[in-house]
Amino acid sequence: MGKLSTHVLDITKGKPGVGVRVALYAVNDAGNRTLLKAAVTNQDGRCDAPLLEGAEMKVGKYALVFAAGDYFAEQGAVVPSPRFVDEVVLAFGIADAAQNYHVPLVVSPWAYSTYRGS
Repeated sequence: MGKLSTHVLDITKGKPGVGVRVALYAVNDAGNRTLLKAAVTNQDGRCDAPLLEGAEMKVGKYALVFAAGDYFAEQGAVVPSPRFVDEVVLAFGIADAAQNYHVPLVVSPWAYSTYRGS
C-alpha cells in the first residue's frame, strides 16, 4: 500500500523548516475541502508519520496547506504586511493509491516550489 508524506525546506537557511503547521484536505469535485489531518514539522522538517497510508490512501484530489508566513514570522524574518508568501496551498491528485507520494515544500518569504518525490 502507498503513503503520502511531506517535508519543508527553508531555503533562506538551507535547513529543514522546523515547526511548520501543515493541514491535509480532501477536495471534492465542487472544490470543497474536508480536513483529514493536521501536523507540525519536526526537527527534520518532516511530519512524524505519513499523512496518509494504507487504507487511508484513496484516489482523488487533495490540498496541503502550509502556514509558511507564520513560520517565517516566528523565525524573525522581516516581511511586509500583508505577507507575500503566507499560506502555501499545494493542490495535487493521487492517481494510484498503491504508490508513494512525497509532496515537499521548498520555501522562502518570497517564493516556493514543490515536486513529486517518492
